Amino acid sequence: MEKEKSSGLLLDVDEFPKSFGQALVLAIQHVLAMFVACITVPMIVFNGYTVVIDGVSRNLASVMIAPTLFSAGIGTLFYLFTTKRRSPMFLASSFAYMAAMSEAVAIDAQAGQINLWILPVGMALVGAVYCLVALLIHFFGVGWLNKLLPPIVVGPVIMVIGLSLAGSAISNLVTGTATGSYNWCAILSGLVAMVVTALCAHYGKKMALIPFVLGMAAGYVAGLLFTLIGYYGCGSEYCRVINFDPIINLFYDQTNHVANVTVQSFLDYPKFLFLVAAQGENVVPLTGSAVAQACLIFIPVSLVTICEHIGDHKNMSGILQRDLLEDPGLSRTLIGDGVATAISGIFCGAANTTYGENVAVVGVTKIASVKVIMMACGIAMLLGFLSPVMAITETIPSCVTGGVSLILYGFIAASGVKMLINERIDMGKTKNIFVASVILVAGIGGLVFTFPINDHVSMSITSIAVAMILGIIMNLILREKNAPKTIEPNPEQEVKNDSTIQ
Repeated sequence: MEKEKSSGLLLDVDEFPKSFGQALVLAIQHVLAMFVACITVPMIVFNGYTVVIDGVSRNLASVMIAPTLFSAGIGTLFYLFTTKRRSPMFLASSFAYMAAMSEAVAIDAQAGQINLWILPVGMALVGAVYCLVALLIHFFGVGWLNKLLPPIVVGPVIMVIGLSLAGSAISNLVTGTATGSYNWCAILSGLVAMVVTALCAHYGKKMALIPFVLGMAAGYVAGLLFTLIGYYGCGSEYCRVINFDPIINLFYDQTNHVANVTVQSFLDYPKFLFLVAAQGENVVPLTGSAVAQACLIFIPVSLVTICEHIGDHKNMSGILQRDLLEDPGLSRTLIGDGVATAISGIFCGAANTTYGENVAVVGVTKIASVKVIMMACGIAMLLGFLSPVMAITETIPSCVTGGVSLILYGFIAASGVKMLINERIDMGKTKNIFVASVILVAGIGGLVFTFPINDHVSMSITSIAVAMILGIIMNLILREKNAPKTIEPNPEQEVKNDSTIQ
């Protein structure tokens, strides 16, 4: 490895490792850092949904894993070229939009149905907001954005985004087995994943780069032991934590009991969301009212993630010792991120965002090579075509992702608290208390504004959007109190008073 430069980096953004093998290892490290978090989004958002294609029901969560990995790769490539290959960021599926995605797919859907078309529309709206804000910042600066979304609004909204997903994490943890009922084998497997993730992140050095990978691996091993000993060994269905059918079905036809080894057993194209939506028999058609609701669901969250985008780039700027908000510029990074999200919406339905895990990899390794990031993009896209890899990820039980989600969702909420601390927000001021209180109670309590359009159709503003809107209003109408005027003492009066006392 090259000698460390004055900037603190071993390799700058425009440099490449000495050997291809070294670059490959560094690229794989980036993929490992984002892998689990990236695939967790479709595994949780689409958990419990099935799509019927040609009369065959398929688990939507497993189907969307490959497109999500592919979207992370292609979205990051677009971002890198938009930013003139000056910003070594990796983009992948965003946790901030999970609650919005879960609510959106239920619009106009009856029992057994799902609204998939709303996700590309929603992500296109997010991309449009990013591009619009980029243009406004280019012409007017960032002052207006800081006034509209100060830390006292953004921090509690981020907390709401994380805490609103808490129910999903607990549900996956306690019932995440092949049987789908309350199960202590599932709970223990999930808790193993949670504890190992925390231990690796807190005590590990090199392990701290991939704590979620190691945590989920440990939870998977625990579930594997329950399954092998309890289910296959003792015949207890209660102990069946892991379902190996996705792997078995690649090579064996369980219906006819014959081997079925084909090219698709090893290589297959990702089932992109737009293809699934077009072919799915239980996918509801898109309506105008659904698009209107998508605006109310996704646009408020996009304003919050723009603030996260700025924070991530400030963090990377500190590592590079060069201001990315100036070169290549915030306008370019926002457009790159926004359009990458719109592209991702078409392929997998999830939003793309800059990943703190990969920022940490750059910070720890001191390798900021954009070419390494581009290699990581190629690997991520290739993984989506490898059927065995996708089959293995499909066997990860939801109890394991639930256990890791206890940390993931809590981390999102805690990052909102961290923002308030870092920005030194004075919670002793009644204004800040009131703004935060309204956001937290409205968001966590699930306050939704519903407006009937006709007898059969209504339009709703989600709780996260309502919380954010109320927070902005409260912050604008509650002005800072002027400090009480202090009465300057009169020296002559003091002398007079002193003489009187004496």
